[in-house]
Amino acid sequence: MSTTVITNATIVTCDPARTVLHDSAIAIAGGRIAAVGAAASEAAQVPGARVVDGRGKAVFPGLINCHAHLTANLFRGIAEDFGFPSSFSFPEDPRDMVSDEETVVMALLGAIECARTGSTTTVEIAGGIDRYAEDLSRTGLRWVLAENTGDGIVEPTFRAGEPVFSYSEARREEDLERAGRLFEGWHGGKSDRITCMGSTSLVETSSPALLRGVRELAEKHDSRYTIHLNQSRLEVESLTLMRGVRPTQSLFHNDYLGPRLLAAHCRFLDPSEISLLGTTRSNIAHQPAMAARRAVIPPIPALRDAGCVIGMGTDNNTQDMVEVMRTGLFTERILRQDGTNPQPEDVLQMTTMGSARAIGMAGEIGSLEVGKKADLMIVNARRSNLAPTTRIVSAFVHNGQPSDIESVMVDGEFVMRDGKVLTIDEEAVIEAADEIGRRVWRRLVDRYPNVPFPVTLPPGGC
Repeated sequence: MSTTVITNATIVTCDPARTVLHDSAIAIAGGRIAAVGAAASEAAQVPGARVVDGRGKAVFPGLINCHAHLTANLFRGIAEDFGFPSSFSFPEDPRDMVSDEETVVMALLGAIECARTGSTTTVEIAGGIDRYAEDLSRTGLRWVLAENTGDGIVEPTFRAGEPVFSYSEARREEDLERAGRLFEGWHGGKSDRITCMGSTSLVETSSPALLRGVRELAEKHDSRYTIHLNQSRLEVESLTLMRGVRPTQSLFHNDYLGPRLLAAHCRFLDPSEISLLGTTRSNIAHQPAMAARRAVIPPIPALRDAGCVIGMGTDNNTQDMVEVMRTGLFTERILRQDGTNPQPEDVLQMTTMGSARAIGMAGEIGSLEVGKKADLMIVNARRSNLAPTTRIVSAFVHNGQPSDIESVMVDGEFVMRDGKVLTIDEEAVIEAADEIGRRVWRRLVDRYPNVPFPVTLPPGGC
C-alpha cells in the first residue's frame, strides 16, 4: 500500500506534550500515521511515495464534533434569535414536512459544512437516521450515529423542557427497536468509520424504563449513550415539579450517569449536580457557540475540576467547529474573568483529544501520533488573518476561518483537497437545500397563520 507524506509543514500534533514541529513532515500508510518528524521526511524518499508539499501549511488533527443535529440546518436564520425553548411554537416540526429524499439533502448540506470546517468526526443525533446513514457513509467522513428515543406522551405543540407526566410503553419499545436496528446495521461498518451511540433526547420525555433500555443497548455494543441535560431553566423547573429533583439528580437516581454518558449542554447546574457528574466520571459535550446564542455560559471550569471530560460540539443550525473553538475560548475567559485562561492550546485540545475521550475514541483519533488513524486537516497559514505564524495554534483559534482549511483527510484519504469537497456534489446540494428550506417555511407559515412568527420570509418558496 502506497505511503502519503506531507512535507515542509508545521505539524500540530496535540500529543500529550502538545508538540508543534516546524518545517517537518508526517507520513501516512494504510490509513494510519506511520511517522512524524524526521522519520516521516525519510519516508518521502521511498520510491512510490505520494508527496504533498506542505510549504506554508499547518497540519492539525481533524476536529471532533461530539454533538450535532445535521438536518436542523433547516432552522438556519430563524431559530438562532428567539430563545430556547423558542418563543414561537408551530404544531408541526418543519423537519417532518420534508420527504426522505429531502432529508438526505439537508444531511449532506451539514456534511459539507463538517468537511469545510475541519471536522473529521461528528456525532449525529437525530430520529430516523436510517434514512440518510448510507449517504453519510459515502462522504468519507467519520460518523457516530445516535438514534434519538423518547417515550413521553406530549402534545404536538410541546416545547422541550415542559413537564411530562405519562409515558407510552409501545412507543418505548418501538424507539428502542429502531435504535437497535441502527446499531445492527452500522456499528463498526464502513471500515469502522461508522459507529453508533445510544441516545434518549430529553430527561423529561424519558421514563426510567427508557433510560435503562438505552443504557443496556450501549452496554451490549460496548458503546456510549447521550442525552440533552439541564439545557434550560424550564427543564429544571419541570423536573423539580415532575420528580421532586433536578435533572441530573433524576438521572443519577436512574443509574444513567457514568463514564459511558455523554451529557450535552449542562447549562443550568447547581453544585450538587456538578459533583454528581464529576464523581460518576460522566463526559460533557460543550456547545459554547449555541450556549452563547442562548445567552448562557455553562460552568465548564467547575465540571472539569470535578473530574468530567469535556468535549466540544456545535448543536443546531451550523457545524462550524472553528467558531466553536473561538467562542469556547472567549466565553470561558469571561466566566473566569481571566484574559489568560484558557489558552488557545487548551481549547484545541478540548476539540481534538477532549472530544475523542468523551466519545471513547482517544486511542484511535484526536492527535497526530504514530499508529493513530490519519484524520487531519491542512490549513493554509499564508493568509492575511494568520500571518505571521509565530504561534500557529493561537493564530488559528483566535483568527482562523473555515476558508483557511484547504484539505481534509480521513483514514488517510482526502475528503476535501485544495478547497474542493471530493465526495459530494456541493453545488447541487446547496441549491436543493435552499429550495427546500424556503418552501417548507413558507408552507408552515401559510398553514398556521395564527401562530405569531416574527420573521419576514423572502418571496417564492411555495
